[in-house]
Amino acid sequence: MNIYVKELVALSKIDKALDSFNPQIAEINAKVEKAQKKVDDLLEQKENIAKVIEENNLKIASFEQQIEDLKEQLDSIKKKSAEVKTEREISSLSSEEQIAKDNLTYANEEIERLNSINDVKKAELEELESELATAQEELEKVTEEIKSDIANIEEQKAELFKSRDEAIRSMDQKILAFYEKIRNWAGNTAVVKVEKQACYGCYMKINDKAYSDLIKGEDIVTCPHCGRVLYIEVDSETAEA
Repeated sequence: MNIYVKELVALSKIDKALDSFNPQIAEINAKVEKAQKKVDDLLEQKENIAKVIEENNLKIASFEQQIEDLKEQLDSIKKKSAEVKTEREISSLSSEEQIAKDNLTYANEEIERLNSINDVKKAELEELESELATAQEELEKVTEEIKSDIANIEEQKAELFKSRDEAIRSMDQKILAFYEKIRNWAGNTAVVKVEKQACYGCYMKINDKAYSDLIKGEDIVTCPHCGRVLYIEVDSETAEA
């Protein structure tokens, strides 16, 4: 196998190994995000319920003020009723009194209704507090568990980056630039093996000339279909011979 191809194969394997950590990191992050989302959702629910209770309390305070005003109005009507003399005045006061009593009844009923809603909401809030405490404990547990996983991954990646730096320092920079150009679009399949005269990047059969050049191993051979760098594994070369 051409020395440059050997270097590209080795570099490609390092890059594949580095890329292989991405799904693991994504899975780890997903665990934390899931646990965090549960906490955030419960906090949002808690905030919404607290907001409803606060709004209801403001309404209750408003109705309580209305009740005080209506009581004063009824006291005033009672005093006026002792002074009126005509039927028209009596009727007018009676109508005003009835309206005030109706409004008073409505205000008391609304206060009772809003207090009932608040009682339910407070019970929901207590339940949410319990769920939130459990969710926060789970988040802390997951966060703690992944620390060792992340540390292990970072340690392995550091070793691979060290190997990569050593590999590229000894490579021809033009070959490296050529590899990186292919890797920009092919990712970690920039360098692929050939088996049964087929490129394992695009899975298309390569022509006889390209395959012959590949077996000779004198130059870097790229797939005539997809442009990836091709190589034949040592066992395959032995089998061909």
